[in-house]
Amino acid sequence: MSDMVRYYATGRRKTAVAKVWIRPGVGKFSVNSNQGLEEYFHRDTLVKKVKSPLQVTDNMGQYDVIAQVSGGGKCGQAGALSHGIARALVEANASLRSPLKAAGLLTRDPRKKERKKYGQPGARKKFQFSKR
Repeated sequence: MSDMVRYYATGRRKTAVAKVWIRPGVGKFSVNSNQGLEEYFHRDTLVKKVKSPLQVTDNMGQYDVIAQVSGGGKCGQAGALSHGIARALVEANASLRSPLKAAGLLTRDPRKKERKKYGQPGARKKFQFSKR
């Protein structure tokens, strides 16, 4: 029964949501139904961002990650997945909280797109003003 231990956490960034399960393993990543990490996130920077919680805690080859990501774009999804992995690692081992907190990986990034206002073409931009 101990080999079936899984830890769950949810990560969020902008409008992206990542449901993350981690279990002791060999460091295999499965994103959205058996797609690999490099296969899903094509950019090296995004792959590095996703792996950062495991690198900070020195758990690179010790956990298998299964994730279901939705909403937003690839960059937001990578941030959500990173947040979810960090939270799941704390569920698995509470002593990892302080290094993850120090690296800023447990804080949910609150920045979102600002809404468009009426009487304006965008969120902040105003229509051109003509005095004469």
